[in-house]
Formats: sequence, structure tokens, C-alpha cells
Amino acid sequence: MYYPWLEHLPTEVELCAVQLPGREHRMNERPLSHLSPVIDALAPALFPYLNKPFAFFGHSMGAWIGFELAHALHQRYALTPLQLFVSAQPAPQLPNPEPPLSHLPDAEFARELSRLNEASSSLLQNVELMRLVLPVLRADFTLVETYQYMAKAPLLCPIATFGGDRDPTVHFEHLDAWRKQTSNAFSLTLFEGDHFYIQTQRAGLLQTLLHALHPSLCTR
Repeated sequence: MYYPWLEHLPTEVELCAVQLPGREHRMNERPLSHLSPVIDALAPALFPYLNKPFAFFGHSMGAWIGFELAHALHQRYALTPLQLFVSAQPAPQLPNPEPPLSHLPDAEFARELSRLNEASSSLLQNVELMRLVLPVLRADFTLVETYQYMAKAPLLCPIATFGGDRDPTVHFEHLDAWRKQTSNAFSLTLFEGDHFYIQTQRAGLLQTLLHALHPSLCTR
């Protein structure tokens, strides 16, 4: 999902995509279904590479991963990102507005996934593909459904939130509530699209991200 971004980023910005167990080259590894083990693995793994200014972008479940990772790095290593970018996920202090989905039978689970992403219906009809990705998707939904927010001091870095204006599950007020998680600047931008607007609005999103990091980056 993030590798196409490389074509649109200036040389001053290095893209480092995190690959969790169960995905792509790590497909043979068991996916993680709870957030604490994800953070415990990511924080020490990323720490040696954070010797330059850095920012986090997290979409959907990745928003909570980025949020908890930012707190863990501050607590363990006194590191703070330049920005935390969160996308298509309610603020962590809010109750989950959606009923649990991870336990649903395959057919019902696929229908719910189709509801989230208008363009995915044909892919979800591919039996072989679904057999491969269902364990990872179920683990992701389990992670979100079992996440328990613990109140913390607001982050020191700015938070910028993004979402799709036709997202059936994440609405404006869910995104706006992220402002309580920072003592710094906050912004909220809605793009045309559903939960996966980042695939159809890539250029506009990247320009917004670059402008937040440094306005001069947008012109390159």
C-alpha cells in the first residue's frame, strides 16, 4: 500500500514501511492479534534507526500502533516524532463504535470488509486470495477489538488526522477527538472516499503530509 508513495516523495524524505508478521515476506509468521506485543517488538527494532528527525503515519489499525509507539519511544528512549499522522481510525479514548467482527464466519466477514471498501468486492470473491489473507485480517480486527486505552499525558508532537468523507465507520467526530491526545498543534483533513481513500487520493494526501513536515517539500 505504501510502496507507490516512493514515486511521489522528494529525496529528502525517506519512506520506511513497517512489515508486521503475516504479511508479504513475513507471510509464514503468525500474525499478532494484540497491540502490546506489536509495540514491544517495534520500539527496540526501530530505535537504532531513529537518529534523525522522523514522523509516523498510521492508517486504520496503524493509527493506534503509531500512537502507542510514539508514547513508548518517549517513555523508553526520550524520543518524540516530528509529527504523528493518523488516518481513518477513531481517537483511542473513544469506545469502539462498531460491533465485533473478528468472530464472524468467512462469508459474513467478507461482506463487512466489502462495506468498508467500496472497491474491494471483486477481490473478496477470490476464494484463494481470501484463504491467504483472512488469518491476517482476523488478527487485525482482534487487535482493534481487544485494545484497551490507558490514559496518558498528551503527546508533545503535533497530530494531524485524515479520513474519507464516505467512511461508513469513522466519522468527523471520531477524528476530531484526536485533538485531546496532543499538547501541540492539531489538524483534521477529510478527503473524498471511503475507509481506503488513501488509495484514490494518494497525491493530495502526500502533498498534505509533506506540507506538514516542511512547506518547501511540496514544491519538489
